[in-house]
Amino acid sequence: MSVWDDVVGQPDAVTVLRAAAEAAARVVGGEAAGGMTHAWLFTGPPGSGRSVAARAFAAALQCAAGGCGVCAECRTTRAGTHADVHLVVPEGLSIAVQEMREIVRTASRKPSAGRWQVVVIEDADRLTEAASNALLKSVEEPPQRTVFLLCAPSTHPEDVSVTIRSRCRVVPLRTPPPEAVAEVLVRRDGVPADRAAWAARAGQGHVGRARRLALDADARSRRAAVLSVPAALRSLSAALAAADGLVSAAEAEAQAISGELDGPEAEALKVALGAGGTGKGTAGTTRGTAGPLKELERRQKSRATRTQRDALDRALIDLAGFYRDVLAVQFGAAVPMSHPDFAEDVRAAAAAFTAEQALARLEAVLGCRTELELNVKPRIAVEALAAALRG
Repeated sequence: MSVWDDVVGQPDAVTVLRAAAEAAARVVGGEAAGGMTHAWLFTGPPGSGRSVAARAFAAALQCAAGGCGVCAECRTTRAGTHADVHLVVPEGLSIAVQEMREIVRTASRKPSAGRWQVVVIEDADRLTEAASNALLKSVEEPPQRTVFLLCAPSTHPEDVSVTIRSRCRVVPLRTPPPEAVAEVLVRRDGVPADRAAWAARAGQGHVGRARRLALDADARSRRAAVLSVPAALRSLSAALAAADGLVSAAEAEAQAISGELDGPEAEALKVALGAGGTGKGTAGTTRGTAGPLKELERRQKSRATRTQRDALDRALIDLAGFYRDVLAVQFGAAVPMSHPDFAEDVRAAAAAFTAEQALARLEAVLGCRTELELNVKPRIAVEALAAALRG
């Protein structure tokens, strides 16, 4: 067992990171060692395991055995509770400058319990310009025992400031093969082998999505509803109804998550600000609380928007896989289907329109993903997509 076991289908990257962790151990011992640097950029397509690889590397840096997976350093790092490993996980649409300044300030200190101060920034492409500038100074002039691990999708590497990218060692990750994804679902999550193989294929190389499909019946139902859309587009009214269904399902998912998190967060903040206290002087403790509560509401709204867009993006990825299967059937390509359980619908669509029409539909799906990234209203973007799929 080691911290590298969950870095699925990335043997080349693991080799590089293992060697760097060994070099880092020599640096801690006072030796000069190449192969280790203070800033790393993990890139790869969605689902390739960028943040998993970054956390595994952070654990290996803290572990005296280079990532044994069982010691306190490994366990607390992977759980996100290590005192010297700081995780920046954006819940909303961006990473604000205030948050980055606080992280940089904390990371400038000497390690208190571990061997290194490690900052892991997931979705570093969401750094605002001001946040990037706040991070840049530390990346340019890093403290002696601080390491920055940034994660960003390879589809949009330009969203990370070029000045930051130029100072990082890049670790490229690939989409893991379905066999590797299925193996980790069986080993780590106890999923039956046949369901793991199906989920790995349906998840299209996205480890987290494959796990969700294997373990969550609601996720499987949502996927089935999305993949039933192409066969239901018999008229413009049906297309608009399908669009409404996709957007409403994404809104419902976001509301469910917000409902679980928003209330407890607000109550905890009110208590921290002095609400509910008794005794002399407690009446004045609630003064000035409007600002923090308003900021919390803003962050919660941003998180709900991100959750809705993520849900829609998963649906669009499934639709893109459907039309990819249509093209594969039309050209007789000897490749496995992304959605083998919808093979009948795929073959019916392949017979109903030409390869040019199938490609146009695939491009429409990918165009809708781009529009959502550019902050087009979800309902408008999805309705336009449904009309294009109707043809």
